Amino acid sequence: MGKTTSRGDAATRAERKFEKKLDFYSKVRQTISSLATNKAIAKNKKVRSRQKKLKAYDLSTLTEFLPDLKASQQPKPAEFKLKSKTRKNLVLKEDNQLQAVISHPAFQSDPFGAIHQHLQSTQPTVDEKPKIRENKNGNRKGKKKSKASAGLQLMEI
Repeated sequence: MGKTTSRGDAATRAERKFEKKLDFYSKVRQTISSLATNKAIAKNKKVRSRQKKLKAYDLSTLTEFLPDLKASQQPKPAEFKLKSKTRKNLVLKEDNQLQAVISHPAFQSDPFGAIHQHLQSTQPTVDEKPKIRENKNGNRKGKKKSKASAGLQLMEI
């Protein structure tokens, strides 16, 4: 029916299984260590290539020949990029602000009036009359059309 084995045979089989496991684990350790070293080597190569590229774009030697920049001409900061974490914080902050506005009694009684008053208090005042430009001799810029030519434009043909 089945194989008949003795106790001594079973002990040697267990030892062989144990030896196979040890061999397997040692191979896994070797593979992991070789992958780690390969990864480190590749990373160093990437860093070296980046440094070479940066050296190619290094224009610091040209600063000797360029005129000094005024203090008022500061470089513009890079555009603000939203990462997911900062976007999440911004959304939470804005949500809290919106809830505070909605629950405010002045907003609840008159929403448009509250918004209008808020804008008046926060926005700078704007002159409604635009300035009229004048030439050096005091005349306004632009030529006035004669009444006759204006009348012709209004007539239908």
